[in-house]
This record gives sequence, C-alpha cells and structure tokens, in this order.
Amino acid sequence: MTEINISQKVAILVDGNNIERSIHSRYKTDQVMINFDSLVPSLLQDRALSRFIYFREGKNISSKLADRLQERFHGSVQPCHKSADIPLTIKATQLASKVDTIIICSGDSDYVELVSHLKGEGVRVEICAVEDTLAEVLLKEADFFHPIEKSDCYNFPKPRKKRPIKKKS
Repeated sequence: MTEINISQKVAILVDGNNIERSIHSRYKTDQVMINFDSLVPSLLQDRALSRFIYFREGKNISSKLADRLQERFHGSVQPCHKSADIPLTIKATQLASKVDTIIICSGDSDYVELVSHLKGEGVRVEICAVEDTLAEVLLKEADFFHPIEKSDCYNFPKPRKKRPIKKKS
C-alpha cells in the first residue's frame, strides 16, 4: 500500500486578550503566559504554518513577544483599537481562500458566526482555548478542539521592585 502525504496550510489567529484572561482565570495568577514554542508545533501536527497573527487590544504589547513570534514563526502582532473580534474576523475571511485550516485561539462565543462562515467556505476550523472558559456553542460549531493545558504555559517571576538609591550626605 502506498503512503499518501497530505499537506495542509494552516493559519493560527490568536485573540490575545481572551487567551490571557482565560489562563489567568484558570491558574489564578497573572504571572502565567502561553508558551507558543511548544503550543504551535502541537497544534500544527506536521502541517505547514502559513500565517501566525497575535491580535491584542491596546498599544502596550510586549516587544519581546513580537520579536519571538517573528523569529520562531514569521508571525506578527496586530494591535487592535478595541476588541480583537473584528480584526481577527476580517483577517480570517481574507485568509479563507489561501489556507486549508484556520485555528482560532479563543473560547469566545463571538466567533460562532465566523466559524460557521469559514466552514461554509470549505475551511476546516479548529479552536484552541482553555476548556474552563470555552463557550459550548463555539465548541459545537468547530471541527476540532485543542485544549490549552498547564504544560502549554509558563510562569514568569514578578518583577522585583527597585529600591530607591540612598544618597550619602
């Protein structure tokens, strides 16, 4: 029997605020972040990464995160004026004809109509989220679910407060 190699192009779109709130809620600390270095390969499972975009509300986005995503995945960070819902939805519809699968990293029920639309366009849609905060309606609409586990995160230490330098008199 001949082995068939099926290649898929995948886009990963991350609603950064939703994922951050979810993991902070799940692990009861804001000192935990997603470890994309381990999460992305497990999401891809030998498929080709076409796009990786991290959407985040606000202008204060870590330059270290942006540099890391660019370096590892040729990814980008997209600042959003308000919520990531609309920019992520627009980008997903733009990518629908260019990829086979779109992985949306969010458990937000606001994406249900997007998932339905993408599936209607012939795109496989997978959801990656913290199970505790995942909207049931989104889970039912998706083709596949990847739970974000503790092993997909890392803790970082709280920054130490700088002590004022005492001046000698």
